[in-house]
Amino acid sequence: MLFFKNLVRRFIILIRRWPGVVAVFGFISGTASYLLVEGRESLAQIFAVLMLVSWGWLVMGNWLRAGLLKRFGLDIPPGMMHFVTQMVHQESLFFALPFFIAVTSWYHGQAIFTAVLILCALVSVIDPLYYKQLAARRSLYIAFHALALFAVLLVVLPLILLLTTTQSLGLALVIALIFSLPSLSQLLVNGQWRRLPLLLLVLMVLAGGIWLGRSWVPPAALRLAAVTISQHLDVESKEPGEEVERISQSALMQQGLYVWTAVQAPRGLREQIFHEWMHEGKALDRIALDIQGGREEGYRAWTHKLNFPDNSAGRWQVRVLTESGQLIGLGRFTVIADN
Repeated sequence: MLFFKNLVRRFIILIRRWPGVVAVFGFISGTASYLLVEGRESLAQIFAVLMLVSWGWLVMGNWLRAGLLKRFGLDIPPGMMHFVTQMVHQESLFFALPFFIAVTSWYHGQAIFTAVLILCALVSVIDPLYYKQLAARRSLYIAFHALALFAVLLVVLPLILLLTTTQSLGLALVIALIFSLPSLSQLLVNGQWRRLPLLLLVLMVLAGGIWLGRSWVPPAALRLAAVTISQHLDVESKEPGEEVERISQSALMQQGLYVWTAVQAPRGLREQIFHEWMHEGKALDRIALDIQGGREEGYRAWTHKLNFPDNSAGRWQVRVLTESGQLIGLGRFTVIADN
């Protein structure tokens, strides 16, 4: 028992002396998981399970602390539990970052969500900011806690349970909300339980805001490997013809256009996505297609649009969306009016 206590103390001293080690490990494991999703998915799933285990330990921290004290006489100081919480935040955020950075459309509102995650990750490794600025503001701390868990769940749920992006988004919000509740007991001390309704309201507002703004949440499990807009497509080889950037209105009306996409997804994941046609910023059509994960180059699928409005001249976009409206990527072209 004495050996175990000394081992724990030495580990804690080492991590405190080198706090960046946890962040570096989290980022490396996240990058490795992202790279292994197609090649060695089982290893990626192991990393994902470890992330869930660390959060499970965090949620059950108070019970585990009491159990260790009762069974082994090992009393873990509250300050140590706060340090473990910070460690889990670091590992979680840096684990999730490679997935979000890889799929973020930086010209879209998704850039804001990913930038917030990057900022949170940096705060988690800077002790003066984490303890004096973040932890001292209870409502902000709870929101930070929930966001870190939410980001991890968006990554691990498709890997482990093969849930679609929409299913993962909804379930991640619910779990993040529920799993954040036990942490309130650590913050509501010294008769400050009157703050509980306010903190619960903060969590609900955060979850509701993310759901309403879900189009700004990058689909961590999906990545657009390629998108081509063309007048021709070889069905046998599943390859598009020459990419169209500018096309006359008469040619558009006669032949229409194909939108060919290659979307990377975890092996075994089946998902319905949409090609949304937009003219001068206005959505005109939405065509559904099904994809299946597991192909390193991405699952190749296409749609063919033949019906266009009489006045088709101007700028067009074809947005590739999930069922819940999350942007995977887009293609652009311009229609030139006939003289």
